[in-house]
Amino acid sequence: MVSVAVTGKGGTGKTILSALLVKFASKTGKRVLAVDADPDSNLPEALGVEPEKTLGEVRELFQMSRDDMVSHDKEVWLEGKLMEVIYEADSYDLLVMGRPEGAGCYCYTNNLLKSILRKFMSHYDAIIIDTEAGLEHFSRQTIKDVDYLLVVTDASMKGFRTAERIRDLVKELNLDFRGIFLVANKINDMAKKVIEDYANEHKFDLIAILPFDEKLAELDLRGVPVVKLNGESELVNRVEEISGMIFG
Repeated sequence: MVSVAVTGKGGTGKTILSALLVKFASKTGKRVLAVDADPDSNLPEALGVEPEKTLGEVRELFQMSRDDMVSHDKEVWLEGKLMEVIYEADSYDLLVMGRPEGAGCYCYTNNLLKSILRKFMSHYDAIIIDTEAGLEHFSRQTIKDVDYLLVVTDASMKGFRTAERIRDLVKELNLDFRGIFLVANKINDMAKKVIEDYANEHKFDLIAILPFDEKLAELDLRGVPVVKLNGESELVNRVEEISGMIFG
């Protein structure tokens, strides 16, 4: 089993990369679990599916019912509800974290996600996690058990700084990933050299430079899922190469 978490600054294209990785990992015949760990829940739209339930909704139901349950009943109830949350697509399963509707700490939903990942990881050959933007999920250690971290940046100083902070925090928290890779996205020819120099200077393992894709922008305006991009897209071909390197 190989697991990957996609992270980075907001707006860099994490969800696009995650959705395309799901597409190509699924094509290999592997048992694939896609996880939308971002409360904004954009991965289903990128994949072109509509899951009916989220972890956030389970959390809300549990908040209303748990005082009337004994400990054993809580475990049995949660086990059943968590199984209902996993959406089964044709070639992969999808787990959506979602955002709880009511007030209260979001920590419980994060703990649910960690528990599910530990329980179900062995059932899949490939797991792709689309994380929320920023660094908080590292502090919560939601994704501490994954193999590889893909840090997505664009050609901006904010993107570079976020990538550096992510790497520094991973080191500070002693998170033991097998590899941390930088993915540069939305890059034109002029910015390519800048990205390469930055990766060399800051000792990042630059796994791919993904071009800006006008077709993708067109699909987005029309509300068409990113996975509908075909092999005529250089972006798609580059992500397929990343998938091959990670998932074989």
